[in-house]
Amino acid sequence: MNQPSRPRLPRRTLDGVLLLDKPIGMSSNDALMGAKRLYLAKKAGHTGTLDPLASGLLPLCFGEATKFSQDLLDADKTYEATMRLGIRTSTGDAEGEVLETRPVNVDETALAEAIARFRGEIVQVPPMYSALKRDGKPLYEYARAGQTVERQGRAVTIRLLEILDCALPDVKFRVTCSKGTYVRTLAEDIGEALGCGAHLVALRRTGVGDLTLDDAVTLDALSLMDSAARDAALLPVDALLSTFAPVHLSQDAAKRFQQGQRLRLAELQCVAAREGARVRVYREQDGALLGVARTAGGVLAPERLVMTGASA
Repeated sequence: MNQPSRPRLPRRTLDGVLLLDKPIGMSSNDALMGAKRLYLAKKAGHTGTLDPLASGLLPLCFGEATKFSQDLLDADKTYEATMRLGIRTSTGDAEGEVLETRPVNVDETALAEAIARFRGEIVQVPPMYSALKRDGKPLYEYARAGQTVERQGRAVTIRLLEILDCALPDVKFRVTCSKGTYVRTLAEDIGEALGCGAHLVALRRTGVGDLTLDDAVTLDALSLMDSAARDAALLPVDALLSTFAPVHLSQDAAKRFQQGQRLRLAELQCVAAREGARVRVYREQDGALLGVARTAGGVLAPERLVMTGASA
């Protein structure tokens, strides 16, 4: 006899940002779906994937916050990683097959000199085991079929690169890098500069833009919370916009802004912003977040609007 199916719980409309500490072995999409189920959320999205073999910060957006996920896709990322010198693999990490083993004749001085060469703007050739597409097909599909296709080097910026621990052949380092940087490719390139090769054995993301792991929670911890505690774990929508200068509008100006109108800066009693700057816009009366705008040509031009009432 078939058991009666349990009624589906209604989905909730909620706005906010969850700083999730993703575990190793879980895809970013599975982590998103797990959080979405726990919150019974109608709408949710992530701000860029984190490889299954990597752990760490995965900001998740709910409701109106999804409108600003692109801003974190473009943000700098910070990682703590461990590379193993002397071994090259097919994937650049511990999942791949060993391609070559070389002796590690490296001291800390040579390591520091090699590391220094990779600070600032560098050119990286994207790895074959990546989701970048060629003729509509991800590169990893070619790689799995034993094919190698030509890839163009891309400029990326390494803003910070420092050694945290050196226990050769393993080297732990911290890197803050621009969008599009492959940390395993960075490890491989450092290994080549040292003449011994290298691959990545551990990767943990600790920062995305101004967001850090300090306030992050795990899925296991979320599952043990009641609904009130889970909701309290959400950051407000404007947590994604902390690098933008704030602008506060009067009730009349706020109404016109919400209608998508461009407002003359000379008429507004708000914080001056440099030409071309992106700003976060609030209604002065109650502090409600209205959206983001750009200042240009003496006007405040709306870019993305949120529904009134989104948490701020």
